[in-house]
Amino acid sequence: MDHIYLDYNATAPIRPEVLALVTTIMGEVGNASSVHRFGASARAHVETARRQVAALCDVPADQVIFTSGATESINTVLCGYRDKPVLISAIEHPAVIAAAPHAKEIKVTSDGLVDMDDYKRLLREEKPALVSIMMVNSETGVIQPVADLAALAHEAGALFHTDAVQAAGRLDIRLDNLKTDFMSLSAHKMAGPQGVGAVIWREGLELPKFMLGGGQEKNCRAGTHNTAGIAGMGLAAELAVQNMPNYTNITKLRDDMEAQIRALTNNIIIYGGQAPRVGNTCNIGLSGVPAQTQMMALDLDGIAVSSGSACSSGSFKPSHVLTAMGADETAAKSALRISMGWATTSAEIDAFISSYKKIIQKAK
Repeated sequence: MDHIYLDYNATAPIRPEVLALVTTIMGEVGNASSVHRFGASARAHVETARRQVAALCDVPADQVIFTSGATESINTVLCGYRDKPVLISAIEHPAVIAAAPHAKEIKVTSDGLVDMDDYKRLLREEKPALVSIMMVNSETGVIQPVADLAALAHEAGALFHTDAVQAAGRLDIRLDNLKTDFMSLSAHKMAGPQGVGAVIWREGLELPKFMLGGGQEKNCRAGTHNTAGIAGMGLAAELAVQNMPNYTNITKLRDDMEAQIRALTNNIIIYGGQAPRVGNTCNIGLSGVPAQTQMMALDLDGIAVSSGSACSSGSFKPSHVLTAMGADETAAKSALRISMGWATTSAEIDAFISSYKKIIQKAK
């Protein structure tokens, strides 16, 4: 069998239709800010994509601006609140944590859901101007009740931002349904190209200006448009909507995989397993077996997965997400994330289980 890729939450393989479009546009010439026919052609690609991404979120096209990715989108929103009180959850992406170092953290439960009592307390005590809570956690797949969280923030007089990167194409992310004010998206998490993202915001609000030096994107994001990448994001968004029903099949693959692994050993933890999760994500803890050891064994069998922890400066650190959920450092360093997507097959999952079974047997 060819190499097996089970790390969609890091980056999803680009869809063939998207790759073909990006390749074609990269062969064209024209700056979307130019007024001649070549510029107008590039501008048409950008505006088509804007409508496609807007449709994903059910907003008018003029409530979408393009960025270089979700990290920039997150920074765009949070940079406007650096001198104001902010709340974030304890399990946010590092981009949120770094962009709001002054923010107060909301605790989460052992299932990875926001602790509502702690959230309500902080809303009362801190009187935040902004709350930022991700919709779907990239490590566990746990889904936060964003609409409820946003409603509570609004009652307290705060605006609400959600990192919806891992939700796009898997869940309904219509802005009005979620009651959120700002949303960050990334193309490559939904099988689009790397290096492009978007910020969505509610009508009537003013988006902070983050990148200065030109009039592009409503004067909020200066710089020459990445026309090919933006067009690819637009098509990826359209295809993500069309293919959302297929996530039923992916969920079944994930659930069957977890059931088979549980049958192999009692020495397994499925992080967030009792909470609502997106259907493509599984975070498995195998007590006593470091994640590096597991990943190397799987890689030797041609299988790519991710660790539940992050590497920093060459040192292996426990996942802040799992420790916030109550895992000790040793347990957090023994977790793997398996994430699936549009091209995942049952044969690939069978191969993963066969390889993982050898790791479990060796551990015994």
